[in-house]
Amino acid sequence: MVSIKATVMGITLLTFCLLITDTSAARGGCCLSYSKGKIPFSAIKGYSVQTVTGICPISAIIFHTRRGPACTNPGLDWVMTYVNRLRNKAQKVHRETSQAHK
Repeated sequence: MVSIKATVMGITLLTFCLLITDTSAARGGCCLSYSKGKIPFSAIKGYSVQTVTGICPISAIIFHTRRGPACTNPGLDWVMTYVNRLRNKAQKVHRETSQAHK
């Protein structure tokens, strides 16, 4: 049978791990909440899209920044403006690259 001391230590360790985990920063590959505040566009390197699954309870745009991933709400205007700007930037690079290889 497990001792009370071992149980208390296990619960304490689990609680500590949960407290130090940043759930809004896509740790473990899944956003559980949204980051607060607007991210400067210049800090963004790229983005990925998260849809609701059994593990991930929210849809999110994950911006990849110098400081790591930031989970953002796709319902916010500034988030979709950034996504469109990044798409346009990628299309421009694609056009320039494909013309150079002709």
